[in-house]
Amino acid sequence: MYDYLRLWRKFRGSERKISQWWQKGLHAKSTVIIALIVIPSAFVYYAWVSTPAEFPAGSIVTVEEGATLSDVGVQFEGQNIIKNRRALRVAVTILDGETGVIAGDYLLKDKENVIQIARRLVSGSFGLQPVKIRIPEGTAAREMAAIYAAHLPRFSEKSFIGMAEHFEGYLFPDTYFFQPNATERQVLITMISNFEEHVAEIEEEIRSFGRPLGDVIIMASLLEKEAHIFRDRRMISGVLWKRMEIGMPLQVDAAFLYFLGRTTFDLTLEDLQYDSPYNTYLHAGLPAGAITNPSLRAIEAAVTPIDNGNLFYLADFSGTTHYSATFEEHLRKKRIYLD
Repeated sequence: MYDYLRLWRKFRGSERKISQWWQKGLHAKSTVIIALIVIPSAFVYYAWVSTPAEFPAGSIVTVEEGATLSDVGVQFEGQNIIKNRRALRVAVTILDGETGVIAGDYLLKDKENVIQIARRLVSGSFGLQPVKIRIPEGTAAREMAAIYAAHLPRFSEKSFIGMAEHFEGYLFPDTYFFQPNATERQVLITMISNFEEHVAEIEEEIRSFGRPLGDVIIMASLLEKEAHIFRDRRMISGVLWKRMEIGMPLQVDAAFLYFLGRTTFDLTLEDLQYDSPYNTYLHAGLPAGAITNPSLRAIEAAVTPIDNGNLFYLADFSGTTHYSATFEEHLRKKRIYLD
């Protein structure tokens, strides 16, 4: 009986040792197996799948019509959109079962890995949503160019200015919705078309006024900058058209902001002698062109002038406009409100 118990205890002790040895070995084997899986997977993800550090977020990339998956792989790898062209081929093949991609413009708004890029290519998920852009009344073409360039990834300020300056005054200020891949030409055509639609609303008033549309738009551009209240614009319109009739220079300070970048309170006597077709002190009549793109109300004010017999006006520091019939009265009000 004693020998039996001793043998049983010895057996139980050996069993525990064997179990501990097996568990210890199993833990080591599991660690090795996990390492063999995790390390290569991490390497593959980093080298093939993850997003490149220089990913061009916020840009638009074009997949040309007829481009093969190989072409796109080379293109995207070169543009730092993906890290490895072979990873793109594998991902596209798995997702689509083929090797085709859908051509078009893709907005890369945020960083994406190769799997996300592949999913978009096979589904044609371009990511293009209309962008809301507000162009304030009285914005010149150069200012518009900067606004559009800040919202549209492909928009070229220089290219737009080169085209738009020929249409200054005819680019209607409004709130627009453009696709992110809109071109300068598309923006220009849209704004001119919008101008034509709005001006048609007051076509009868313009026709009745009897002056060419070009003259009306130039005058409206001056009024847009000279006053904000509609009645004041009509009053100033009366003053300026009357000055033109008698051959008196318009002497509109707002024109200097357009070609010299100076406001009324910055102008010097030397500035007033600057030879420019926009200098309304040196040259009688309207300036060579519009100095901004006027609102419909400014255009309306240009063709509905109020003539109260005044030849002079000035705006005080609060923006209130004061009118005078004579130069002496004008100088007196200038001393009161500006000096």
